[in-house]
Amino acid sequence: MTTQAARVREMFGSIAARYDIANHLLSCGIDFSWRERAARIVTDWHPHSIADLATGTGDLALALQKKLPDAEIAGVDFLQPVLGDAMNLPFGDGSFDCVTIAFGLRNLENCTAALGEMSRVIKSNGHLLVLEFSLPTTPILRALYRFYLHRCLPLLGSSLTGEKNAYDYLGDSIEEFPSGEAMCQLMVENGFTSPTFKPLTGGIVTIYTATKQ
Repeated sequence: MTTQAARVREMFGSIAARYDIANHLLSCGIDFSWRERAARIVTDWHPHSIADLATGTGDLALALQKKLPDAEIAGVDFLQPVLGDAMNLPFGDGSFDCVTIAFGLRNLENCTAALGEMSRVIKSNGHLLVLEFSLPTTPILRALYRFYLHRCLPLLGSSLTGEKNAYDYLGDSIEEFPSGEAMCQLMVENGFTSPTFKPLTGGIVTIYTATKQ
């Protein structure tokens, strides 16, 4: 495990016990609707097998299971090294109809390599869905969100979890993450076709979808 990967794992491990409640409070509960929207998209693909990566406490996996009770869903939690590595998933080629990852791709050391590995485990004509934080494109909203992200969120997150560094990192990682057309291009370069992106809640999160070639 590299130093960066270990640092991210340690940060998220330190707030795991309060991670869900903090997310729900800091997003004013909107995060439920984001996952619900993602689950509806996946449902329209009618997958029989799904790998939910960076599953954490399983919020997206549970939303998927409610809509697709007959689907086999494998959750991979990168906080537990024995359960999976984004660059070396513990599955054979073409194992799943669909791969999902919510708020996890941004935290991986090499998201390009991770996309390639996701492509490997998806069946031909299968699907990928990525739900991830992003920055609004509207200038005024973008400026206001950046102020909240870098000035307010670390203080609020620290009061809820006792770990300010994790929320400082959150803002920085959102700024650095390739979003919109840049993410779609990365998908194409790693074996996917027909990439799309849909900003939600003014663009503070984005849902990306693509099809495996």
